Amino acid sequence: MNKTRPAPDIWLLIPILALLAIGMIMVYSAGSVLGFRNYGDSFYFVKRQLLFAGLGLAAMFFTANLDYRVLKKLSRPVLIICFILLVIVLIPGIGVVRGGARSWLGISSFGIQPSEFMKMGMILFLANWLSREDYDISSFTRGLLPPLALIGTAFGLIMLQPDLGTGTVMMGAALMMIFTAGARMSHLLGLGAAGVAGFAALVAAAPYRLQRITAFLDPWSDPLGKGYQIIQSLYAIGPGGLGGLGLGMSRQKYSYVPEPQTDFIFSILAEELGFIGGLAVLILFLILIWRGMRVAMSLPDRFGSYLAVGIVSMVAVQVVINIGVVIGMMPVTGITLPLISYGGSSLTLMLTALGILLNLSRYVR
Repeated sequence: MNKTRPAPDIWLLIPILALLAIGMIMVYSAGSVLGFRNYGDSFYFVKRQLLFAGLGLAAMFFTANLDYRVLKKLSRPVLIICFILLVIVLIPGIGVVRGGARSWLGISSFGIQPSEFMKMGMILFLANWLSREDYDISSFTRGLLPPLALIGTAFGLIMLQPDLGTGTVMMGAALMMIFTAGARMSHLLGLGAAGVAGFAALVAAAPYRLQRITAFLDPWSDPLGKGYQIIQSLYAIGPGGLGGLGLGMSRQKYSYVPEPQTDFIFSILAEELGFIGGLAVLILFLILIWRGMRVAMSLPDRFGSYLAVGIVSMVAVQVVINIGVVIGMMPVTGITLPLISYGGSSLTLMLTALGILLNLSRYVR
């Protein structure tokens, strides 16, 4: 049966592999100084990234060749497992605290982030739920409220870690799926107003979030505190100019930009490869998103369409937030750049999700 199916969309596959290759180069370049300082090995981060990329590519190959309709049956148990993991990670002594958030399960430096799994678990479940023949999303109480309650519960558990960045990406992808399914604009606008009020409450509940927003508006008001990351990121991007300082020639990776191989890797990329290199990466992401939305609009069944919308939205929201933070247009949230940043769970899960998208591209009419 698989032999009769056409190959995946090559114009979707090319930007995925190109971004992954660029990511490997930049993880080595951005993380070499930190790797040598902390572990005595300049290749520490890129060797681990290669391992996770291998696992991710194997998973991508598997999901790209699996009949995607099987995922419909798995959506409920996958979501249940994701919720269980989100609860387990909050238990002291089991969940591992890194960067001030109890968001990891694992031993020593090896671990997984349950919140990363929840992003894909929620997309799978919503694609199944929204595609049911008897489902009417135009009804607020019976159609819109139940999935929103589910999304809100998952978001609440993620915020208990806390992990605002991952929670925001999950919420953004889920809401895009709901909008695509035909939710009433009046309902969504009302929920948007409630969301703004909720966000204000979250900020008021934790002073550090207000400090982050203040730093985003004027990072030089606290240059050695909350504004430090944004300022150092801009100091990296500025000198990059049009063509960059040259691969491996970043100055900001020498303990100026914190964790340059993860959340702020794009600033190091812009410093070394300049405006041209940064623009090339953005174009590759745009091609990926464009071809992904083309897949979503051309599939013969609603489950596949909603699934594609969710995956593409997850990528798009994550890219917008990460780069928005790096260039000082958004508050610091702590989120990786898909396929580029160092990170085991995020890279493996992203490649798995993109394998599903490649699979869906086989069925385009």
